[in-house]
Amino acid sequence: MAINPKRTSESARRANRTVNARTLVLLVVFGLLTFVLLFRQLYRWQITEHERLQSEAVRQQTLRTTVSAARGTIYDRNGRPLAISSTAENVMISPLDIKEYNADKKLIAGTLSALLDVNAETLLNKMERTDSQYEIVKKRVDQDTADQIRAFITDNKLKGNCIFLEPTTKRYYPFGSLASNVIGFTNENGGAYGLEAVYNEQLTGESGMVVTAKDNKGRSLLYQYEQYFDARDGSSLYTTIDTTVQYYLEKGLAELESRFGTGKGATGIVLEVKTGAILGMASLPDYDLNDPSAIYNDFMTSGLEGLSGDALSERLSALRLKQWRNKAINDTYEPGSTFKILTLSMALEEGVIDRSSTFDCPGYVIVEKQRINCSNRSGHGHQDLTVATGNSCNPAFINIGLRMGNTAFYEYMRDFGLTQKTGIDTTGEASGFVNSEIEYSKLALACYAFGQNFNVTPVALISAQAACVNGGYLRTPYIVEQIVDPDGNVTYQHDSAPIRQVISEDTSATVREILEYVVSEGTGKNGKVAGYRIGGKTGTADKVGGNVIVSFVCFAPADDPQIIMLLTLDEPSRYTGTYVSGGNMVAPVSSEVMAELLPYLGIEPTYSAEELVGRDATVPNVVGESVEAAQKKLKDIGFGSRVIGDEARVTDQTPAGGAIVPNNAEILLYCGAEKPDAPCVVPNVIGDSASVANQKLTNAGLIMSVTGATNRSSGTVRAVSQSEPPGREVPAGSVIRVQFSDSSVTD
Repeated sequence: MAINPKRTSESARRANRTVNARTLVLLVVFGLLTFVLLFRQLYRWQITEHERLQSEAVRQQTLRTTVSAARGTIYDRNGRPLAISSTAENVMISPLDIKEYNADKKLIAGTLSALLDVNAETLLNKMERTDSQYEIVKKRVDQDTADQIRAFITDNKLKGNCIFLEPTTKRYYPFGSLASNVIGFTNENGGAYGLEAVYNEQLTGESGMVVTAKDNKGRSLLYQYEQYFDARDGSSLYTTIDTTVQYYLEKGLAELESRFGTGKGATGIVLEVKTGAILGMASLPDYDLNDPSAIYNDFMTSGLEGLSGDALSERLSALRLKQWRNKAINDTYEPGSTFKILTLSMALEEGVIDRSSTFDCPGYVIVEKQRINCSNRSGHGHQDLTVATGNSCNPAFINIGLRMGNTAFYEYMRDFGLTQKTGIDTTGEASGFVNSEIEYSKLALACYAFGQNFNVTPVALISAQAACVNGGYLRTPYIVEQIVDPDGNVTYQHDSAPIRQVISEDTSATVREILEYVVSEGTGKNGKVAGYRIGGKTGTADKVGGNVIVSFVCFAPADDPQIIMLLTLDEPSRYTGTYVSGGNMVAPVSSEVMAELLPYLGIEPTYSAEELVGRDATVPNVVGESVEAAQKKLKDIGFGSRVIGDEARVTDQTPAGGAIVPNNAEILLYCGAEKPDAPCVVPNVIGDSASVANQKLTNAGLIMSVTGATNRSSGTVRAVSQSEPPGREVPAGSVIRVQFSDSSVTD
C-alpha cells in the first residue's frame, strides 16, 4: 500500500502540536504551582510569621542585657528603713569565650569556687556547654566580692566574656530579726512572705534593658548599635510600725518566753486605739530576715539531734515554715477571760446590766447539767458588776451572757468582726471559728460569755477590744499607711474611717472605768505602771489536752486611750514556781513593756502621792560641799544619805552626780574616806519580798528600783525579775530594777 507523504506530515504536525500544547499546559501548571507555593511562602514570611522572624533576626543580631530595677524601700512610721535594696552583681561565665580564648578552666573554676562558695566541679561541667555564652555562677554577689572577681579578670588577662558581671540589687534588712514576721522576705520570684509578698507588685518596679549589636560569635559591637531602656524602680511602703515600739514589744515577749515559755510560741500586738494602726506586732519564734532559712531558736533546734538525710531536711523545712508564721494573724486561739471585755460591753449597751447590777458566786454554776467552775473555787460571794469584772468571775459573766440571749450575743460577735477576717493588709490571715451552737445552745452561750469554746486571731480580738474602749468604733487594723512611687507621688493613702460603731460613747466610757478597776484592784494589778492610769483584763484559756494559753490586754491612759496591747503565751511551763495565769505571768511583763512604751510615745505620767516615793530622780553633785549642805540638798529631793569618813566636806559620792535613781535611794557621801572602786556582785532577789530584796541589794552596794505590784507590804508580793542577772559584776551604786508581782492573782 502506498504511503501518502502529505498525510504523514500532517499527522506528525498534529502530534507535535499536541505535545507542545501538553507541554505548555504542564509549564503553566508548574508555573502556577510554583507561584502559589512561592506566594504562600512569601505570605508566611512577610505576613503570618513576620513578627516571629523579625524577632529571631533581632535576637541573632543583637545582645540584650537586663538592667534590674531597685525594689522599693519599706519604712517604719518615722522614716527608718526596714527593708532596702543595695547594689549587687550577678556573676556569669561564657563557655564559648572560654573555649575561643583557651582560658584556664581549672583556674577559673577554682577561683570562683573559693570566692563564691560554689562547687568547682559544677562550674567545670557548665564550661563544657561551649555553645553557651551565658551561664549563671551566682546571683546577687556583694560589691566587695565582685571587685575581687574583677581583679582576678584583670590580673589573669581574661579576654572577652570568659567571666562577666551584671548589675542587679540585693534585699537587705537593717534591723535583722526586728518585725520579721510582719515584713517577710524575698526569694528568686520576688516577695515570699509578709509585706514583701502582699505588696510585691508595687515594690518590684520594671526592669530596663540595654540592646547592642553583636557579631556572628555573639560578641557585642558597641559602636555599631546600642539602645538603652531605663529601669523604673519600685514604689516604697511607709508602714505604721514604730521600730522603737517594736523593739520594746519583742523584748517583752522574749522575757515572757524566757521566764515561763516552753517553746510553743508567744504573740504581741500594740495597736493605736483611734486609728487601727499597728505600731508593733511580734511573734515567737522569729528569724533573721537576712538569713530566713537559718533556725536559731533554742526550743526548735533542740529537736534536731540525731536526724540526718531526708528526715533532717523534712524537719528543717517544717521548722522554717513555723518560724515564718505570724501567729498574731495566721493562728487562732480561745481568748479566755480577755473576751469578757466584749461580753461586758454588749450587755451594758443592751441595758441588761448596769453599774449597780449584782451577782452571787458560789465558785461554780450549772448550765444544762454541766458544772462550770470559777477560777476561785471557793467563790467570790456577793459582788457588784465592777468587782465581779475585777475578780474575772466566771459565774457572773455566764449570768450576763444568759441575760443577753443567743441571738443578740451572736449578732454582737458579728458586729465586733469576730466571725470573719479583719482584712488586715498582710498575708495568711485566718478566720475565727464560731460554732453554730451559739445561735441556740444555752451551754454554748454560757461558755462563750467567758471566752471559751470558740477561736479568734489575736489581731481580730484586739481590734474588737479597741472598739470597746475607743468610743465603740470598729476599725480595720492596718500596717501600710502610704505607698509612694519613685517620683515621690502618693499612690495610696490608708483611710482610717471606722467600719461601724458597735457600742455608744457612754457605754465605752463605763467599760474603761471598770477595766481600770481590774488593774488597780483586781486580777490585773500586776499590770500597773507607776504614774499611769492603766485599764486591762487578764486571761487564762483552757486548751484541749489540759494545757492553757495565758494572756493580758491593757490600754492607756485609761480615761483617754491612745494605745492598746495584747500579749499571749501558749502553753506556759507549770514548773516555774509561779501560779499559771495571765495575771501572774503576762501582766508583770506587760507592765514592764508599757513602762517603756508610754514615755517614749510622749504620754506624760501623773504620779499619786504614794507613787512619788521611789520615783526616778537625778542625783545632784554634792562633791566639795559641806556635809550639812549636801545632806539638805539630797533630803529636799527625797534622797537619804550616809556619811563615810570624818572630814567636814564631801570628797566623793556614790552614785555620782547626774545618775538617775529612785528618789528614796540612799546616797553614800565620802568625807575624806577613800571611795572603793571594786565592782559589786548582783545578788539573786527572785522570789524575795520587797524589803528582803532591798536589803540584799543595799548590802551589795546597789540601789533597787521597783516596778510592778505597788502593794509591796503584802505577803503575796514577790520579785519575779531583775534587770541584771545574779552574779554579774556592776559598778557600785548601780540601779537594779526589780519587777514585783502579786501571786494572789488567780486569772
